[in-house]
Amino acid sequence: MNTQVRPPRIGPQPWEAVRGKLDQSLPFANMRDTPYYRDAVWEQFSTAEYERRYAALRAKMREHKLDALIVPGGPSHWSFGGGMLWLTGHWEWHALSSYVLVPRDGEPTMVYSMGGTHAEAVRRQVAVAVKDVRHSRSGRYADVMVERLRELKLERGRIGLMEIDPRHGDYMPVNQYNVLRDNLPGAELVFTKGFLHGLLSVHSAEELDCVRKAGVLCKNAMDAMVARAAPGVKEYELRAAAGAAILEGGGDIDFLIIGSTPMANPAMVFGNPRPSRRVLQKGDIINMELAAGYRGYTAQIGSPICVGEPTEMVKKFWNEVTVPGYRRIVAEIAPGKPAEAMRLASKFFRDNGYQSRPTQCHGIDLVTDGPHVVAEHVSAEKFEEVLKPGMVIMAEPNPITPDGLFGIFLGHTFIVTDTGHEAVDDFPLQIAVARG
Repeated sequence: MNTQVRPPRIGPQPWEAVRGKLDQSLPFANMRDTPYYRDAVWEQFSTAEYERRYAALRAKMREHKLDALIVPGGPSHWSFGGGMLWLTGHWEWHALSSYVLVPRDGEPTMVYSMGGTHAEAVRRQVAVAVKDVRHSRSGRYADVMVERLRELKLERGRIGLMEIDPRHGDYMPVNQYNVLRDNLPGAELVFTKGFLHGLLSVHSAEELDCVRKAGVLCKNAMDAMVARAAPGVKEYELRAAAGAAILEGGGDIDFLIIGSTPMANPAMVFGNPRPSRRVLQKGDIINMELAAGYRGYTAQIGSPICVGEPTEMVKKFWNEVTVPGYRRIVAEIAPGKPAEAMRLASKFFRDNGYQSRPTQCHGIDLVTDGPHVVAEHVSAEKFEEVLKPGMVIMAEPNPITPDGLFGIFLGHTFIVTDTGHEAVDDFPLQIAVARG
């Protein structure tokens, strides 16, 4: 049995009861319906869009004979809000994960990490999607879930658990799981697999508008890096410029991978996941992969920046290898085309005596997801083996010289349309030249 000491619970505290006790922890943590944040403005999806999402999720629950589903969402790249964000509009940054408990019949409950003013802000933000927002009581997420399941009379129900990180197969922490198991001995706890991606592979019109906005943020980040790049600037300062451009546009930073190397003596094929204090010099080339999020929906981009004019070697590699291979892959992004066609197009690099990083392109639901197209094979669910309108594809070949010392990452995000594809950014398909 779980023997941790549970913090006292006093239940929701209305404004008139709590307004004179704001220095007392329990009343403060349990405040409800305060005047706080009443003037805050958040962009949100429509009521109809959330109704569509909950209906799609509940249809899948019925298919799998689930009485309730626990839907997590955390701040890591592979989650980036996950199912919780999709169902509420909230992106979690305080905790490993927060959760939404969705009964097959009845109102959903969000279990948010914090109480007090934090929770009051989140209640206002997510009101269009979910009305019942409870705080975790200092991390007692599963205790709150148990209470709600008992309210719903689902103590003996079949309860699904979705992944926090579907890419790596990570579920809720063992301490939370143990609380559910020990306090609901008559319930059946079921580890589901891949629920969210199947619901997000083809995006709605409202979702695609967010992907387009994320594409604009990606372009803004690239422009900011080109403007900032110069001899004497450090790699992490490029990261700061890109990140500021994303935040200024009302977005979120998913990841910023940025590295540099001398064109005359290169030793880098892909950007640095940890942009360093390396100081740029005239004659450097900068490789990057950036991902910007807008209301949870991300787009990605990458295109080389040279500090000063590119060398003949770099221009030749760009014109004869990078761009032709990239264009072959992009040409296969269209409805009805198999994902395998993108892989076959990427054989251009090996066929012409070059190599590449394994990944050639991938899908995006909220973040990087299937289909995953690598040089050797395609990894995809049945429903995404053939491209459909509304899918989002990141084409990102990264050709590399035969000696393995120089490469160029080139990537842009595309929406599959009824007739072909749509790029979500308009950053030029050319080597950007920063002042040298």
